Amino acid sequence: MPTSIFRPQLFSGRTVLISGGGSGIGFAIASLFGELGARVVLTARNRARLDQATGTLTERGIEAFAYDINIRNEGEVEALFEQLDADALQPDVLINNAGGQFAAPALDISPNGFRAVVDLNLTGTWLMCGAFARSAQRREHGGRIVNIVLALDSGIPGMAHAAAARAGVVNLTKTLAWEWAPLGLTVNAVAPGIVRTDALSQYDDAQLRADVAALPLPRMAEPEEVAQAVAYLASPAASYITGVTLALDGGEHLTGATPQHAAP
Repeated sequence: MPTSIFRPQLFSGRTVLISGGGSGIGFAIASLFGELGARVVLTARNRARLDQATGTLTERGIEAFAYDINIRNEGEVEALFEQLDADALQPDVLINNAGGQFAAPALDISPNGFRAVVDLNLTGTWLMCGAFARSAQRREHGGRIVNIVLALDSGIPGMAHAAAARAGVVNLTKTLAWEWAPLGLTVNAVAPGIVRTDALSQYDDAQLRADVAALPLPRMAEPEEVAQAVAYLASPAASYITGVTLALDGGEHLTGATPQHAAP
């Protein structure tokens, strides 16, 4: 795990809401914010995974809460923020980490499959952003939004649906940064490349190794490194940064090459 650059208790008194916080990158983000003094609120659809994650965090002395919701459902998202108000857990920081896709050639992606991935990655992010911004506006309280996308400068063969959705989130990030600055909100994104998580099991291992070897920094990122980037964008050090997408891809965006681990 990378050495933390942050002072202890940097986020003390803050509440951080992390969608998809039960595993992988989301759990690493929750862990870091919790270690830095924040109360962390995790959401996902899998209640058992959420309970396991919050149990682990609690054992580490982190104040953690879990709510199972489907971020594609507008009613569930609105109900979540109403419940957070009732529970005095109004978030200061929103991390939109929930997402997902399946690998398939573009010609094999059905309209329903395309819509499902766009709904989860783009519409779900939009619904969470809107609910968070309205909550901040009601309370006259600023905040930070950080969206997790994908490294996509050269396209993502084998995942046209995810490429379209995540590119939409990148431009949504820029647009909301403009519109919501008067609300005291900053909106940024982090674009990881190949990150060492269980999600890589769906890809060919030999091809993954080849993709990694071709990077300027020829290794995978660790989930904790993504967490560090997110924490920076949510920290006071980034108070004058908004509308950016920070590439955390080992230099993939410099090469013009597209990793083939997602290709058909």
